[in-house]
Amino acid sequence: MTLNRRLIPDLVAIQAFECAARHASFTRAAGELNLTQSAVSRQVKDLENHLGTLLFERIRQRVVLSEDGQRFLPEARKLLQQTEETMLRAMSSAEARVSLSIATLPTFGSRWLSPRLPDFLSQHPGTILNVGSRSAPFDFEEENFDLAIHYGQPVWARGTCTYLCSESIVPVASAALSPSAEKKVPADLLGESLLHLATRPKLWSQWFERAGLAAELAYRGHRFDQFSMIIEAVIGGMGYALLPRYLIERELMSGELAVILDVPMTTENSYYVVVPESKKTNPLVQDLTAWLLGQVTNAM
Repeated sequence: MTLNRRLIPDLVAIQAFECAARHASFTRAAGELNLTQSAVSRQVKDLENHLGTLLFERIRQRVVLSEDGQRFLPEARKLLQQTEETMLRAMSSAEARVSLSIATLPTFGSRWLSPRLPDFLSQHPGTILNVGSRSAPFDFEEENFDLAIHYGQPVWARGTCTYLCSESIVPVASAALSPSAEKKVPADLLGESLLHLATRPKLWSQWFERAGLAAELAYRGHRFDQFSMIIEAVIGGMGYALLPRYLIERELMSGELAVILDVPMTTENSYYVVVPESKKTNPLVQDLTAWLLGQVTNAM
C-alpha cells in the first residue's frame, strides 16, 4: 500500500481538535492535554489548514464546531481509537514470542471458543491471543486478523474457507417452564411465546414447515439481535427458542435449559475457518486451524 504522506495529519493535532470539540473550549482542552491554550489553538489551526476548512466558529469566549467540524469529529474519534487499539495490541504482545489475532462471531466466541482456548495455549505456551468479535465478513487487508470464524457460505474475499461444522438447532425452554407445559409434538408450540433472532427471522417458520405445519403464527414474539440475549431470555422464562446445541452446552448440562422436543433442524449455512491468503503458510495459523477442527470432532 502506497500512502500519500501529505494527506496524513498529525495525530497530536487530531487529539487537540477532539479534545477542544469535547470541551467546547481551547483552554479546558489545554488543561487536559497539559499544553498551553495557544499550543492547542495552533494545533487546531494547522489541522484546519491541512483540511482546507474551518472546524470551529469562534463565538465570544466559546468555540463551536462548524458543520465541517461536526462531520469530521466522528472520523477523528474513530482514528484516535484505532490508533490506541493498535498500540495496546502491540504492547500486549511485545514480550511474547508469537501472537495470533482471531476474529469470531460474538456468541460463538464467548460461549464455545473462549472456554476451549486454554487448551490451545497449553500446547503453545508463550502465545498471546487477540480475540475480536465480528458479525460479518471484513477485508483482511484493512483488519489485521490471522484467522476468522465465519457462519454462512464458504465465500470470503482474499480468504480460504475450511469447513468447521454444520449447525443443528433445537427447541428449548427454561427448566422452570418446560415441566409445567409439556410439549409432545411441534404443533404444541403453535401460539406459544416464541423468541426470535433478528438476523435469522425465519428460523421458527422453517422449523414448523419441516414438521409439516403452517407457519402463519411463527413470526410472532420477541426479537433479539444476539443469540446470547435470547439464551438469557429463555433462562428467564420469556418463552421458547430455537438454539444451536453448542451455544448452550453448560445450560443443558446444569439443567437450566431443556430440549423440549427432540426435533433438531440443520440450517442451510455452516461454520468455516477463514484464513487470509497471506497467512496460509503461517505454522501457528495452521496449528490453530487443526486444533479448531479437532475440538469440533471431539465434541461430536
